Amino acid sequence: MTFFSCGGDDEPTPSKSKEQIALEELTGEGVQAWVIGNEGFVTHKGQDETADFADFEIIFSSSGSNKAYTSSNSNLLFDESGSWSFEGTNFDKISLSGVQPAAGQEIAFSGQGNMLRLEFNVPTPSNGRVSALAGDYVFMLEKK
Repeated sequence: MTFFSCGGDDEPTPSKSKEQIALEELTGEGVQAWVIGNEGFVTHKGQDETADFADFEIIFSSSGSNKAYTSSNSNLLFDESGSWSFEGTNFDKISLSGVQPAAGQEIAFSGQGNMLRLEFNVPTPSNGRVSALAGDYVFMLEKK
């Protein structure tokens, strides 16, 4: 009798889904804080607005189906807390709950090492409320 073996008992590491990769970009191991820090910036309508958001922080968390966020020092652009969800099936956009201008908007995101880029547009409201906040935004954030 002869036995042949083609390897050990190690099981192959399963590859991660697009959703798992996207969750890790936003929430790390479940909770991740993001700040402007030393290398981040904020633009609004192409103009540098970093000074107005110098102390901005947003924290994304995910535990099972519960996806939450908190923010501080957002100059009334983001709600202080709420839930978030993926938009579409590519897992490269999110939407935040709430009533502030960023809520309900499709926010494109991409992770770049220790950096996270958020890009979205706040439409001009029909009632004139927060029209100064309308326009395109880019937030380049770093891990806290």
